[in-house]
Amino acid sequence: MPVYISLLFCVHANAQSNNHTDTLNISLPETEKIFLDSNLFILAAHYNVDAASAQIIQAKYWDNPVLNTDQVVMANNYFLPYKTLPDGSPGAQYYIEIDQLIKTAGKRGKLIAAAQTNRDISQLQLEDVIRKLTSQLHVDYYTIAHHLNNYEFYKQQQTQLNTLLAAMKGQLDAGNISQKDYLQLQSLSVSLKQDMIDMSSDVEDAEADLKTLLHISGTVFIKPANTAPAQLSLPEDVTYYINQAKQNNPYYKLQQMQTVYQQQLLTYQQALRNPDVTVKADYDRQSNYAPNYVGMGVSLPLPLFNKNKGNIQSANAALQQQQVVQNNAETELENDVVNAYNKLMLVAGQDNSEQQDFLKRYDALYQSMINSYKARQISFLDFTNFFNDYKDLQEKILQQKLNLLIAADNLNYETGINVIK
Repeated sequence: MPVYISLLFCVHANAQSNNHTDTLNISLPETEKIFLDSNLFILAAHYNVDAASAQIIQAKYWDNPVLNTDQVVMANNYFLPYKTLPDGSPGAQYYIEIDQLIKTAGKRGKLIAAAQTNRDISQLQLEDVIRKLTSQLHVDYYTIAHHLNNYEFYKQQQTQLNTLLAAMKGQLDAGNISQKDYLQLQSLSVSLKQDMIDMSSDVEDAEADLKTLLHISGTVFIKPANTAPAQLSLPEDVTYYINQAKQNNPYYKLQQMQTVYQQQLLTYQQALRNPDVTVKADYDRQSNYAPNYVGMGVSLPLPLFNKNKGNIQSANAALQQQQVVQNNAETELENDVVNAYNKLMLVAGQDNSEQQDFLKRYDALYQSMINSYKARQISFLDFTNFFNDYKDLQEKILQQKLNLLIAADNLNYETGINVIK
């Protein structure tokens, strides 16, 4: 049973939305497994690899021999006169010839090599498709986790606001606060509820993208498992990642393979200047100096006028063009790796012990501000300003974690392998 089917059997009730009847709580590796098993785009690209492999088999075949025959139908008023005629003269003539084309200058081997390279190109194209879609899968997965974490934070704040509203309602009923102060506090709750609705909408958008990639339909809700960033240990020299990218990046390797393919096509066109040889064996009855003639012959075109110059020039131009594309791909790859590396280092540098210590102290201050407002020790303006500042800070911290995951995944995308795990 495929993994994605067995996982769907393990779903349970979901409280995220009334429109979702099942929750699929899976890790990122399990999500990738479902993706590779079920994605239709990858399956379609896989068929191109199979077709290119079939061309290798086809290139290995020899040309079929050609049978030529000339048979008499009527002669001397006799129909099909193959037997001895009534007057004792020999029967009619017939002729049989078999021709076999033999390609010279290694044309057959060059075609086989080009077909093999074309198969490798199709394989690299498939790897590049998988790389791009997998990166999109990771971004969707991380984005859903990010939105759900934001949603949970909003729920916590909403719970605290509800508790505060209940306490302030008692103060309002006792005449200790004005209706204005109470309504202003309620406005915070309304604003927070709208933020939760907007966040739920963002979750639904990301869910739709992810389920399309996984080829999952219906009311299943995909809930990412823990996506906490791992501790990163990066070499100081970005050259390591550039070298890894040149060895593993499918798009860059594809451009290299395209250059090899164009070189092989040029070599093949150059080989076509040499004429192919046709060897033949024939048998002729009753039309030569001997009643039963057996002969052999060789034929080849004389390359006097057509020396395939135009096709050679065209193939050479295509090779030069591809060499320019490959050189540009190398420059682009190096710049992309450096860019991804610098962004990752920039984001990773933000999450340090100093920031963690600040966040702990800021959380404690947040609780103190709530208690102070309950005790009417600070004004509503001071409380709302701090409340909104605290909410903005938590959103930035969650965004920082998302940026770290995406930056690490982007470096993996550019290098072509998981150098950051």
